[in-house]
Amino acid sequence: MQFPARFMLVAAMNPCPCGYFGSKIKECVCPVSSLFRYQRKISGPIVDRIDVWIDVGEIPHEKLDEKDPKAVSSADMREQVIAARTTQMDRFKHNKKKIFTNSEMNVRDLDTYVPLSSGVKAVLVQAAGRLRLSARAYHRVIKIARTIADLAGSNDIQKNHVMEALQYRPKEKSL
Repeated sequence: MQFPARFMLVAAMNPCPCGYFGSKIKECVCPVSSLFRYQRKISGPIVDRIDVWIDVGEIPHEKLDEKDPKAVSSADMREQVIAARTTQMDRFKHNKKKIFTNSEMNVRDLDTYVPLSSGVKAVLVQAAGRLRLSARAYHRVIKIARTIADLAGSNDIQKNHVMEALQYRPKEKSL
């Protein structure tokens, strides 16, 4: 029996029980023991399976209504995403495994569909060692970098795509 399980997980979590760990506006009142307990609620293997982690910092109230002149509009972003998805559909149209997106590739598929130049691979290997990435995380970085390159309209993964993908890995929090 097979159960369909294709889904996208979007989750949110406070940095600590009171919500102010690392805040510049308000002091965290959590005891160190509760910080450790709270941060261990998500196990390492679960953390390793989440592709993109983004810390959303505090925004001062007076800046909430300001418009960022460099911000990409939703309509423009939608067009970029449609173009990237079209690129991915073209990339995988002849595969027999019914891969439709970069995230669905396995390790062997990466060799076929995501060749890395020696310079890009060197940057990735060095960063993976420094950040102590698991094999799973290493391969997820490659898939994310491929998606970033697709969004940028690039045929090849560049060093900056890998560096951006590495930015989406979870950060170590120091107490």
